[in-house]
Amino acid sequence: MNNTEFCKYISTLSIRSMLYELATSPKPGLVDRYNSGAHDDMDFFTFLNSSSLLFPYFYDCTRAGIDFTDKDYTLLLKNIRPAGIKAEEDMFQSTSGINTHKGLVFSLGILGAAVGSLFKENLSVSFKAGHISNRVKLISKGITGELKNLEYKSDLTYGEKLYLKYGVTGIRGEAESGFSTVIKYSLPILRNLSAADEYHINDILVDTLIHLIANTKDSNILGRHGLDTLKYAQDKAKEAIELGGF
Repeated sequence: MNNTEFCKYISTLSIRSMLYELATSPKPGLVDRYNSGAHDDMDFFTFLNSSSLLFPYFYDCTRAGIDFTDKDYTLLLKNIRPAGIKAEEDMFQSTSGINTHKGLVFSLGILGAAVGSLFKENLSVSFKAGHISNRVKLISKGITGELKNLEYKSDLTYGEKLYLKYGVTGIRGEAESGFSTVIKYSLPILRNLSAADEYHINDILVDTLIHLIANTKDSNILGRHGLDTLKYAQDKAKEAIELGGF
């Protein structure tokens, strides 16, 4: 597989993952095939609109990883940020200003750059999760430092406001940890259920989501409702797991 083919491959996987996440149903409080959950400003088709635009962005991020030659991987994050800003602008234009995929643009962009750099080194299209996680750590090193001295900033992002209010580092912290929550909680469940070869992909993904809700300080819940509701959601997810999961 050459560089162009690999970039297309990763971009296709990225878009597929976004569509799978959207289509997974039911997702308590979230937009799915059945309803819009707690979101009265978006629906299933709003997410389709923005998902359809992002293939070039993931391609560019993966290509940036392949083309990267420096030893300081934090510079790779700097290199893909202009593409991320453009992707967000395109997203908002397609959704009339509604944020559907800002978190995934950030996360999957970094992952694309990470596997692009690994592909350049190994010429392989398959990588161990731990290797990808470690590369993401190098790319995202120090990114939570952006959350310091926010009291002097006038135009705060959603994540920055939550950090000031609750001290959670949100998606920045997840990236800086190499997406440790995914590695520790959701990936093992996804693998185990997939290996069983007896469950539909939808049911596997719902069960994976339940494990994530149980173990994640979800910024969406925190921002909309606060710590009490977050604990309620986590407790109910753990109860569901104890009862056997989805």
